Parts: sequence; structure tokens; C-alpha cells
Amino acid sequence: MERKLKHNLVWVVVLLAATLLILVNHNHNRPAPYQKDSGLVFGTVYNITYQHKENLKAEIEQELRRFDGSLSPFNDTATITRINRNEAVAADTFFTRVFRRSMEISQETGGAFDITVAPLVNAWGFGFREGTFPDSARVDSLLQFVGYRKVSLTDEGRIVKQDSRLMLDCSAVAKGYAVDVVARLLVSKGVQNFMVDIGGEVVVGGQNPQGARWRIGINKPVDDSLSLNRDLQTVLHVSGVGIATSGNYRNYYYRDGKKYAHTIDPRTGYPVQHSILSATVIARDCMSADAYATAFMVMGLDEAVRFVEARSDLDAYFIYADGERKTAVYQTQGMERYLSEALSTAPASRE
Repeated sequence: MERKLKHNLVWVVVLLAATLLILVNHNHNRPAPYQKDSGLVFGTVYNITYQHKENLKAEIEQELRRFDGSLSPFNDTATITRINRNEAVAADTFFTRVFRRSMEISQETGGAFDITVAPLVNAWGFGFREGTFPDSARVDSLLQFVGYRKVSLTDEGRIVKQDSRLMLDCSAVAKGYAVDVVARLLVSKGVQNFMVDIGGEVVVGGQNPQGARWRIGINKPVDDSLSLNRDLQTVLHVSGVGIATSGNYRNYYYRDGKKYAHTIDPRTGYPVQHSILSATVIARDCMSADAYATAFMVMGLDEAVRFVEARSDLDAYFIYADGERKTAVYQTQGMERYLSEALSTAPASRE
């Protein structure tokens, strides 16, 4: 009897061990869950979805705080704010990367993209709010210290200005770079499947939770100053790219029956009067996509089309008003591969 009891106990232990091994193997082979984090940063909303066994929100926000301390114009101690106050400060890695890439794109676009446009943006911005635009004399005076060729970065990380009144505004490129920074953090943690969205600028990698390419909607460009419209023009199916959209359909001002866009042409000093309503750009990184989207809004349709058609590293989707003021679309040939599933009956959203 005692021998039989011991024999049964041995089998119980064996069965328990086998069950435990099965459970361990099952959990080990189970795919990591998709984490979803959201919050506020740079005055806008971020949404991040990524596949990882652990939630990384604390590390993500720590990296965003470091970024804010470099390039946020609303942070009194940020590197860019101190540079604009002409303080002696060495540029950090974030600032250096944004500055150098901005100078490259400024040169490529003939100054259509220019991070020294801040004085003009401020002048027209106050004008939009107060209903009094700067006159030609004021614009001409501001243009004296606007221009990407009037500022440089030394090898020691010091900004050199030709005029102390020159100010930098990286808002048209920094948000895109912040997306790249978060995506790089995720990849360093072994994440392969992710979507990083900060205020509509996006980087995607791998697959979404449904095992397909990520679906990113492009909004219809309708007059919507309150940002209430959520109707989509189309849906992109993407992976392994950066995406940015720039548009004037939410930022404008009417005066004497004329519509003024908030996009300022750094070359002329005046708001653009082009037909492009929104420009969506796909590039290898979001910082570049962000800057080119802004440049295309400044260029206007014809110049932007000539530029993008000469580039094999960019794709673009322009929504514009044609000669009869009807909405029309231009897209590069390469955009077809991102639109091939756009007629899916599944709900259109970022997922």
C-alpha cells in the first residue's frame, strides 16, 4: 500500500511538472501584446502603439522631456530658446541634428523651407489675431534678418548669427524629428511593430495588431478652424516610413473678402496664396517628411510637383483647388503602392 502511494505521488509530480512545462512553453511562445500609450507633448497629442512585453511609456516620456529641453520654443530653458536670446550655449545632439538637416533642406528647396522665418511668423501671427497686418516697410525690415544663409553652426556646437535679431523656429521640423526619436527608442528596445503619432506626424514599422500594414488617414481639406472635421480623403497603407502632412485649411484669416494662409513664404515675407490645400509627404524619416511638406506648401503646386518628381526618395499626395475652385489631387507614381488597399471596407483610422 505504501509503495503504491509513493508510486502515485511520483506520477502526480511528473504530471504537475509536465503541465508546468507546457504552460511555460505556451507563455514563452505567445506573442507579446500591443501596448497603447497616449498623452500630451509640445502642445499636442501623441498616440503610440507598439508590440512589446512591457509598457515603455515612462521611458518614452523621459525621452520626450529631453527633446523638449532642446527644441521647444515654449520652454524657457530649452536650447533653442536660449539661442534666440543670444545666450552663449553649446548646441545639444537633438538641436544639432535638426539644425543641420534643416540647412540641407533649405538649400535643396531654395529657401522655401527656412527655420529663420520666426520674426515673420510672429509679425503676421500677431496681425492675424489683431486684424492689422504688417505693411511692406515692416516686412522689408524683417527680411533683413531672415534667411538660412545668415546663420551657421560651428564645429564646437555654437550658433553664429549675422544679426543678433535673427531667431530660429523649428516647429515645422522638430515634431517630425521627435517622432523619429521615439521610433528609434522603440527599435533599441527590440520593438519591430509600432506606430508613433505626434500631432499627426507619423512613423510606422512592421505590422499593426491585425497583422497588416498600418492604416493612416489623410483628412479632407475643408475649412475647419476648430479641427472638428474627421472626414478622410483617402487612407494610406504603410510600413517602414515617415509621414507628415502640412495644410492651410485650418489656419487662415479672411480680410476684405480675401483668404490669407498662415504659411509664410520666407523668400517674400508674405503669406502664400497658392492652390495647395494640403501636402502629405512620405520619406524614410519623419523629420524630412515634415520639412518637405512645409516647403511644398510654400512652393505651390507647380514648383512642388517639379521638385518631388525629380526625387526618388520622396512620395507626395497634394490636395489642391483647381481653376474652378474644385478639389483635385496630384500624387506621385510611387504613392500607388500605399493606396492599393485604400478601398477597404474596414473603418478608416490610425491602427
